[in-house]
Amino acid sequence: MRVICPHCLKPGARQRLAFLSGMSYAARMSDAQSTPVPSFAQSLLCFSTVVAVIAIGLFAMHIDLHVLVFMCLIWVGANIRYLGLPYPEIRALMGQAIHRALPAIYIFILIGMVISSFMHSGTIATLMHYGLAWLTPGLFLPLGMILCALMSVATGTSWGTVGTLGVVFVGMGDTLGIPLPVVVGMVVSGATFGDKMSPISDTTNLAAMSAETSLYRHIYSMLFTTVPSFLIALTLFTLIGTRYGNSELAGTQIETIRAALSSEYRLAPLITLLPIVLLATLSIRRVAAEVAMSASILLAVLIAILYQQSDTSQVLNALWANSPGTTGIENLDNLLGRGGIFSMAWTLILAIMALALGGLMHGGGFLRVLLSGIIARVQRVASLVVTTLVSGLIGNMAMGEAYISIILNCQLFQLKYRERGLDPAILSRTVEEGSTLTTGLIPWTTAGAFYSATLGISALDYAPYAFFNYLNAMVAVTMASAGLGLLRSSSTVLTDQD
Repeated sequence: MRVICPHCLKPGARQRLAFLSGMSYAARMSDAQSTPVPSFAQSLLCFSTVVAVIAIGLFAMHIDLHVLVFMCLIWVGANIRYLGLPYPEIRALMGQAIHRALPAIYIFILIGMVISSFMHSGTIATLMHYGLAWLTPGLFLPLGMILCALMSVATGTSWGTVGTLGVVFVGMGDTLGIPLPVVVGMVVSGATFGDKMSPISDTTNLAAMSAETSLYRHIYSMLFTTVPSFLIALTLFTLIGTRYGNSELAGTQIETIRAALSSEYRLAPLITLLPIVLLATLSIRRVAAEVAMSASILLAVLIAILYQQSDTSQVLNALWANSPGTTGIENLDNLLGRGGIFSMAWTLILAIMALALGGLMHGGGFLRVLLSGIIARVQRVASLVVTTLVSGLIGNMAMGEAYISIILNCQLFQLKYRERGLDPAILSRTVEEGSTLTTGLIPWTTAGAFYSATLGISALDYAPYAFFNYLNAMVAVTMASAGLGLLRSSSTVLTDQD
């Protein structure tokens, strides 16, 4: 690897290298005074073109997102070259951004194996089988939300939860006479909670990676705003559910799924839930995520082979690419076939490319110049949180994907959060609340389109009842205004007057 001497670089390159190495904001600005920086017009053109390429390419021309990001990389790289930086330094900007994310990239690979091994060990099947048995008419909505949350935490995907339990709950809700928008709002609320809080969720890892904080620190930070939001939403669904307490439950649908699971797996909670118990225990003890996941994978594989009596080759091959189940229920079989390293390839490759794009946008100074006026005026922590939340929503609306919105917003606001003395986990938390939680409420995003197509209702119809998705942002702003749950790197609480 070639080592770059800072004193051998021209001033503009030294400025960007200083940023990547953690030089103070004042020092970088002092160096920047004698070097060309992008103008506001160039920054606006550069960023607007990126948004336009992704939005038009994704929705009007139906071009794969990876290809669009590649085109954006060329465009932003050309703009940086115009400023005078040679290609090796442009490549260094991309490389530095990716290098900082390597720990999370390792976790991305492990996520796929965790999911597939949990499928074969019967861990996911056990959660579904016994969870469905808890449902009663009066508690259909709150228990349904809890089950969707548990499923999403265990699988790390809101899409898989919506495509399985969500479909079942929609049919049951119709039998109970509960309005479809309310049922779907419950499903989306529970599924999004799990997707946000799961240590094996791609967006959870992506937010932590992009904000340069640890996975567990990120999840710990989210507990301050997510748990109250979940409890408020749960209370609202409980109150609504009391109106339907005398309805007859669609037990046939539940028993069909439970029978299919019990015929496919040997379901003994004391055995099949051991992998998830081990993962949770090691996570609570702050064991490195890679170690915790690897241990749970190995235990799940042993259970699949020794207890479920699955074929050894099939189980091990599933760690690379899982295959659908054989219950005869299409949506259920698709869920049981999730996981494997290969299943993470789409997200992982996109994350790497988007990190490189974020490194160029940030290292080239375009985002700083474009929004420096707005960000400079943000002084209070509460205002910073609001600005970040709105930026995440706009990013989703403009680009139709939470992935790029998460990465770009982390790049954009990282310096301001650092200046305010906030822990990077506060940035990752706020970005998730503005990006991950809102993507399913927008009809033209990939998540919104998937939910609508799967559950048969427009996102605009169920969005008012997806209480958790927007209550979380409201709770975050309220707590920030009160100076609650705002962590410094030293884990102390930061007030808005500090």
